[in-house]
Amino acid sequence: MAAADTALSPPATDAALRRRRLLNHLGIFLALILSWEAASRLGLANPLFLPRPSHILQSFWVIFVATGNVWFHLYVTLTEVVAGFLAGSALGIALAVAVGLNPLVRRFLQPYVIVLEATPRIAVAPLIIAIVGFGFQAKIVIVMLVCFFAPFVNTLAGMLAVNRDGVELMRSLGASKWQTFRKLMLPDAMPTIMAGLRLAMASALSGALVAEFISSNEGMGVLLDRYTGSLNMPSAFATLLTLTALGFLV
Repeated sequence: MAAADTALSPPATDAALRRRRLLNHLGIFLALILSWEAASRLGLANPLFLPRPSHILQSFWVIFVATGNVWFHLYVTLTEVVAGFLAGSALGIALAVAVGLNPLVRRFLQPYVIVLEATPRIAVAPLIIAIVGFGFQAKIVIVMLVCFFAPFVNTLAGMLAVNRDGVELMRSLGASKWQTFRKLMLPDAMPTIMAGLRLAMASALSGALVAEFISSNEGMGVLLDRYTGSLNMPSAFATLLTLTALGFLV
């Protein structure tokens, strides 16, 4: 009986420790919010640039419920993120597979991809707008460019890191390049590919916001810019916190 109690005690202790840590974090968070509110009410913080938490909470109600104007802009930004991520990741993985399977293609394309990767994506955005034009297509292309490199580099690195002995064994068994890729290279490279996709998804939201700041009349970036320009700081903070939550989700 004592042995059973001892075996069951560590999970209970871990659960209590997690609860205590959670309560500590909640206490610190509430203390910061209350201090912020008190500083604003006492005139220690400029409410024009640092609005009260209570006003930010009211702005959440306004933009999500009373007017509901955030939903359309949120839909636009999410559409840009998903479309750009899918297009950029698919292109990056497909090109990496072609480069990884063919040494001649690798020698020809890899230097150009490296040069393009070293180029700041924000600097390329005005050129993309000049070529594609203003509108939804330009934003998709910018997000696609941002999401291209992580899947490409990770997929190529995963394919080139495959066990050479395994590749030679597949060749000795008469396997084609496609069979070697499907049965050996792809399974071995999958963890690296998934890591690249996670990096691309994390960058997709930033790319969409940059595209909206540069050229757009809709989206969460535009909404944040409008609220900031009109000095509606509670709504600006509410929009920013919404983007923060969206960043955690994606």
